[in-house]
Amino acid sequence: MVEDTIKEEQSKKAAKKAAKDAVKAAKKAEHKAAAAAEKGQQETVGAEEGKDYSEGLYGVTKMIQSTNKHAERNFVPVHELSGCAKESLVWVRGRVHTSRSKGKQCFLVIRQQSSTVQCIVAVNDSTVSKQMVKFSGSVPRESIVDIKAKVIPVPTRIESCTEQNLELHVLEFYLVSSAKAQLPLQIEDAARPEKSDDPEALQIRVNQDTRLDNRVLDLRTPANQAIFRLEAGVCKLFRDILTKQGFTEIHTPKIISAASEGGANVFTVSYFKDSAYLAQSPQLYKQMAIAADFDKVFTVGAVFRAEDSNTHRHLTEFVGLDLEMAFKYHYHEVLDTIGNTFTEIFKGLRDNYAREITAVGQQYNVEPFKFLEPPLKLEFAQAVTMLREAGVTMDDEEDLSTPSEKLLGRLVKAKYDTDFYMLDKFPLAVRPFYTMPDPNNPKYSNSYDMFMRGEEILSGAQRIHDPDYLVERAKHHAIDISKIAAYIEAFRFGCPPHAGGGIGMERVVMLYLGLDNIRKTSMFPRDPKRLTP
Repeated sequence: MVEDTIKEEQSKKAAKKAAKDAVKAAKKAEHKAAAAAEKGQQETVGAEEGKDYSEGLYGVTKMIQSTNKHAERNFVPVHELSGCAKESLVWVRGRVHTSRSKGKQCFLVIRQQSSTVQCIVAVNDSTVSKQMVKFSGSVPRESIVDIKAKVIPVPTRIESCTEQNLELHVLEFYLVSSAKAQLPLQIEDAARPEKSDDPEALQIRVNQDTRLDNRVLDLRTPANQAIFRLEAGVCKLFRDILTKQGFTEIHTPKIISAASEGGANVFTVSYFKDSAYLAQSPQLYKQMAIAADFDKVFTVGAVFRAEDSNTHRHLTEFVGLDLEMAFKYHYHEVLDTIGNTFTEIFKGLRDNYAREITAVGQQYNVEPFKFLEPPLKLEFAQAVTMLREAGVTMDDEEDLSTPSEKLLGRLVKAKYDTDFYMLDKFPLAVRPFYTMPDPNNPKYSNSYDMFMRGEEILSGAQRIHDPDYLVERAKHHAIDISKIAAYIEAFRFGCPPHAGGGIGMERVVMLYLGLDNIRKTSMFPRDPKRLTP
C-alpha cells in the first residue's frame, strides 16, 4: 500500500516536471521564432533602405591637424542664434549635452559654455537617412560635434534651453572629439539647484571631492562658467579702477629669502645649495616700489600660506590683489582710496555681470550684495562694544575670532544695512612688525581690515617708513635682521609715508555671491589635503 502511494507521488512529480519542460521548450521555440522574425524584418528594412544617401554628411572627422581651414563654414555662437534669419543655414560647434532617439528622429541639446539649443535630426527623403539619425543618437554625451543646420522658429518656448524661441534642424553632423561613454559625473547632476522648492525634483547631488577630482567636467556647469567669468571681472575692475587713479601694476618675486610676514607659516623650497621660501605676500616689494618713487602700485599674483587650516575660507595658494600708495599726512587717504575701490568693484559687478550673477543664482541661493556709498567705517573699539552688548566676552586688545567676525557682520547688517564695512585701529599686538603704532595710544595701530558678509577680505595698515624704528619693531618680533637687510636698507635712502593692503580674490567672489566654500571660487584649489588636479 505504501509502495503504491510512493509510486503515485513519483508519477505526479514526473508529470509536473514534464509539463514544466514542455512550457520551457515552447517559450524557447517562441523566442527563437521571434528572433528569426526580427532578423528577417531587419534584413527587409536594410534591403528597403538600400544605399545610405546621407553618406558624407555625417560621421567621425579625421583628427584636426590644421590641414584645412574650412573658411566656407559660417560658425555662429549659440547665444547669437536668435539674431539669425528664419531658415538661415548656420554651423555650430558645441557639446552634446543630452540626446534622445525616438523612431526616425533624434533630439539633441547642444551646449556651448553656458548656452544651449535644441537640435533635431529627422529622416527625410533626400539628405537625412536612418543611418545618420542612428549615428547622431549614438554619440556620447559631452562629445564635441560640428553641425550644419537650419534655424527654425518654434511656436512654443523651449524652457529647457537658453535659446527658447528656436531650434536647429540638422543637415550635417560630425563628431569632432568623442567623450568617454561612462562619465564620473553628469553635468545635469552637478548643475542641480542646491535647494529646490519642487518636491518632485531629483535629489541627486555631486559631492565636493567628486567635483574637484573631476574638475574639468565640473567647470562646465553654467554656475561655474559664470563664477569664473565674474572672477575675471573682479580682476579687470581692480586693474581698471586703480589704473585710472594713477596706479602702476608691478610684478613681485614669489621666491624669497625670508618669511615676508615674519611668521613660520611658509613653504620652504630647495634653492640650489640653499633654501628659499614661497612668498606669503608681496608686502615688502610693494613698499620697496614706493621707496623707488612709483607712488601708487598694485599687483595681482599667487600668494602662499603654509597654514594647516581645513576651513571653508582658507587655501594654501590663492590670488592676491595687493595695492600700496604713498600719502601726504594721514593713512586715511589710503583707507578711503581702498574703500572706494571696493565700492566701484561692487557697482561694476552689479552693472556688468548681471547675467553671470543670475546663472549662479539658479544653482545656489544668492542674496543680492548690499553696500553703502561711501562705505561704512568703524573703529575696532566700537566693534568690541557692539560684540560685548551682544554677549561676547573679549579683551580690548584681543583679535577677532572667526565666530566674533561673523556675529559682528550680522550686527552691522542689522544696524547699517550693509554687507561691506571697514574696521580701523586694530590692537598693535595682533599686527605684523612693519605696522605703524597709533601715536595717540600705543596699544593700538594705524591698521585696518575690511569685511564682506562678516568675513575678512582685506588686511592693511600704514607701514613704518623710518629704518631705525623698523629695526626696533623687527627685533621686538624676534625677526632675524640680516634676512631683511635689503628691505630695511631701502628705507635708508628716504621713503615717503605709505599704506596699503592685501585682498584675497577668491574670498571676495565667494562672499559677494554668498557661497559657502572658497573651493567653489578657486578653479583648481590647493589646501592642506589637495594638491591635484
